Amino acid sequence: QWEIGTVGVEHTMMVEQGLVGPGDLVIGADSHTCTLGALGAFATGVGSTDLAAAMATGKVWLRVPETIKFVYSGKLPEWVNGKDLILATIAQTGVDGCTYKAMEFTGPTAADLTISDRVTMCNMAIEAGGKCGVFAPDEITENYCNGRAKRPYTFYESDADAVYEDVVEIDVSSMSPQVAYPFLPSGARPIEECDDFHIDQVFVGSCTNGRIEDLRIAAKIIKGKKVAAGTRMIVIAATPSVLKQAINEGLISTFLDANATIGPPTCGPCLGGHMGVLAEGERCAATTNRNFVGRMGHPKSELYLCGPAVAAATAVTGKLTHPKDVM
Repeated sequence: QWEIGTVGVEHTMMVEQGLVGPGDLVIGADSHTCTLGALGAFATGVGSTDLAAAMATGKVWLRVPETIKFVYSGKLPEWVNGKDLILATIAQTGVDGCTYKAMEFTGPTAADLTISDRVTMCNMAIEAGGKCGVFAPDEITENYCNGRAKRPYTFYESDADAVYEDVVEIDVSSMSPQVAYPFLPSGARPIEECDDFHIDQVFVGSCTNGRIEDLRIAAKIIKGKKVAAGTRMIVIAATPSVLKQAINEGLISTFLDANATIGPPTCGPCLGGHMGVLAEGERCAATTNRNFVGRMGHPKSELYLCGPAVAAATAVTGKLTHPKDVM
């Protein structure tokens, strides 16, 4: 049971606290429940009524989804991580290209990704219309779950002769950090192709990129620098334990020294909740998962999705910026 002072963003909390494990079937009253596929679980969002019925009866109706296999290969360039992979993938599939499909993330590059990057990619499977996103559990999963999982778990992987609706191969070796222009997550383009305009706000956080790995990346870039005049930067850890670790590692001091604002562990402005709700005409670069009209505030504001590296670099210059340009 979670109480005030111990709770953060639910999807990150469930992974972090070992409440979900490989082989689980999970439903939740939030579309980003698919986040939990990072550990090899089948996890999907349902409506509140469906969830209430499942809690009352212990049953849920699901159609087994067809699977689209995404095979990632090549060495990740510097500053490119899971957020860039999933943004580039959604740009290729569109926001409805995987409707009610299982998105299976595979390949040598995917196999080397950290749990944090896997969480980011599965989190945004719903942005392609996916029923779920999933990584086959492996040694990285085992190392993460061992000693953390609250109950026994089971590793499952696709059969050697599994039939896929489609197989999509993506070479990441020449990929740049991605930025998704409003008003769809599919509007991603390389950072080199972004326009030169002022960014009013930068937000680092959310269930997509609010983990300690994300804060480390952002802090590495902004250390010793200042947030640009006329731009505000908001940093929110996804959970209390992430915040505590960021404090212990000196990351929070780094952000404060750069004139960023620190918020309590929560979803924050991601869904226009609190802190950093955008005014009319404002532009925000955010590590969140959706950039729909009015998602973070006024319907005439604009939201640009990116990873923590681009977000931090953008905070320094006040415009969409490649991390290498400020290092």
